[in-house]
Amino acid sequence: MKRLNYIVCFCCSLISIHSIGQELEEKKADIIEQRVDFLLDINEGGEADFTTLFEQLEIFYNRPINLNQAKKIDLEDLGLLNSIQINALLRHIEKNGKLITLEELQSVEGFDVESIRLIQPFVKVNGDLDQAKLSFRNILNEGSSSLFIRYTRVLEEQEGYSSISDEDLAANQNARYLGSQDKLFTRYRFNYSNNLSLGFTAEKDAGERFTFEDDNFDSGEVNKNNGFDFYSGHIFLQGFGVVKQLAIGDFQAQFGQGLTFWSGLAFGRTPSIFTLKRNAPKLRAYTSVQEDLFLRGGGITLQHKDVELTLFYSSKEADANISGTDTLTNEAIISSISEDGFHRTKNEIEDENVVLQEFMGANVSYEKRNFSIGLTGVYNRIDASFQPRISTYNQFSQLDNQNANVGADFSYLFKNVNLFGEVSKSIDGGIGHTVGALIVLDPRLSLAIQNRRFEKNFIPIQSNAIGESSTNTNENGTFIGLEAKPSKTITISAFADRFSFDWLRFQTDAPSNGHRLLAQITYKPSRKMETYFRYRQRSRGRNDNSISDEGLTSLSQESLSNYRLNFSYQITKEIQLKSRVEYTQYNIGNGQNEDGLLIYQDIRFKKLSFPLSLTLRYALFDTDSYNSRIYAYENDVLYAFSIPAFNGRGTRFYITTKYRIKRGVDLWVRFAQTYYTDRATIGTGREEIDGNTRSEVKAQLRFKF
Repeated sequence: MKRLNYIVCFCCSLISIHSIGQELEEKKADIIEQRVDFLLDINEGGEADFTTLFEQLEIFYNRPINLNQAKKIDLEDLGLLNSIQINALLRHIEKNGKLITLEELQSVEGFDVESIRLIQPFVKVNGDLDQAKLSFRNILNEGSSSLFIRYTRVLEEQEGYSSISDEDLAANQNARYLGSQDKLFTRYRFNYSNNLSLGFTAEKDAGERFTFEDDNFDSGEVNKNNGFDFYSGHIFLQGFGVVKQLAIGDFQAQFGQGLTFWSGLAFGRTPSIFTLKRNAPKLRAYTSVQEDLFLRGGGITLQHKDVELTLFYSSKEADANISGTDTLTNEAIISSISEDGFHRTKNEIEDENVVLQEFMGANVSYEKRNFSIGLTGVYNRIDASFQPRISTYNQFSQLDNQNANVGADFSYLFKNVNLFGEVSKSIDGGIGHTVGALIVLDPRLSLAIQNRRFEKNFIPIQSNAIGESSTNTNENGTFIGLEAKPSKTITISAFADRFSFDWLRFQTDAPSNGHRLLAQITYKPSRKMETYFRYRQRSRGRNDNSISDEGLTSLSQESLSNYRLNFSYQITKEIQLKSRVEYTQYNIGNGQNEDGLLIYQDIRFKKLSFPLSLTLRYALFDTDSYNSRIYAYENDVLYAFSIPAFNGRGTRFYITTKYRIKRGVDLWVRFAQTYYTDRATIGTGREEIDGNTRSEVKAQLRFKF
């Protein structure tokens, strides 16, 4: 009888472990969806590749951090805890000893039930208190490898792939894409926790060729092809004694608050006010397929006690628009650097890799648990005759052939207050600064404050500090935000950001000002149910072509308001429902309002110990114009991101399935279709579809070993 009880208890524990594992995986997916939603508001589009930002979550999900062994850099890499929480956790362990259970975090200042649930899929607490040694044997035995193969295709024929006569093609050699509609992707990666990563990525976009034949241009130049259009590879080490970080190949360098230098994406003004502060990793591996915003070369961070020195160098060919040839030097004259990464037509191929961009930089910092100060210097050179198109609005901040910036940053933690900031100076231009504070007034009330000023002649090289403009120049702003938890089930988030521009901007032919507002209330009575209502509003000056005074364009306030009601409910352990209603209203000056409406229903199915899981959505949308478009994140295959812009009138349906073929082999299949009721064709130019339906199929295999 006693043996039977043991068997029953053992079986129950297995079911419980599987159930918790399923819940944690769903939590991981929810976190990624939420964070992508944050980035959408910043980037106002869905074309970016967010892989590098979220891959760390996948790594820590498969190999959770032991909080009793975690260092500050490990907790910052996780990206889910703010500096005040990290400092409080490390101080608690230092003062009271190792954690016994994860629930003990409730006794740590700054942690509540929700923040513990947030990190639960990625951390652990166990009795193995000895730090595992980084050895070649441990890395081989405990490291993991994964290989991805992905195929994507739009099923309808687009104009760029349709048949054309030889005469018409000879008259316009760019009338058709040179490659097939197939989009191909493959990636291999080996990693050992966050200590070692090595891998490569290869991609061919739709319209690009998969060929090894060279191109011979009329100019006599030769463009060599090597199969895929884009290749990326890296070796990255972290935590190896005095060598804190080592990056070889493709990587990103990020320092301070992103003002002096920050290659890549970052969070900013979101419903979570703690994303206002950047936690710069200094160096990190690059694993995305976006063909810009990364460095190619090497970097190293050396650590001696509390002092760290980072050095990096990058030399990378870049696409550029050629506008002519310098008659004295015979150099190509380029007017702009191209960032889309497409090489589908003759013109795009001729602009491929025509200039060499070099970056070199250094950062020295003094790092304590509650205080850090750093100095950063970066130099950029473009190996060509760079003559950008100068307009009145950008005449003070345009990059030159050679550019250099220097800056200083700091962060200081005192109890529940975190002060931070950065100041930067362009060697041939102006000054920019950003300074802020995160304040936890009470476990239920937190505040965030930021002030920034980027002079009109501050020349950002690769900057990504928090601000309204896509480039950190010609802007003044003040941000105030709060996060309140009046009860265990209700969270209120709000912020107001007031900004002004002392000089002209793109499509704004006069100094202007504006603001952003956000208010969100979240109600979560249980783990099964969550609903939130969010209001966002943005207003800023812009040229109003409908108003003119003696031929001069006048300035009006451009306003965009957004209302969202989101609801999710876990019906059973296997089935989850998600619903959303979103309304947008756009207006400029005294013009007519342009409205947009999106309604969708999601169903997510994942059965315990069943190899098949799926997510499907049915959406209805009706928008008056592109100005009132609405973006929405969609569940996709792993490390792919689908974020369509709903514009016009119609419906959209997608289904994403994942099937575990066997241990270590997973197959994803996705089908998505948009049906328009207000048009007979979709898209323009070479992307045009003769019809009102656009369908896309995607398949991906993953091998884990």
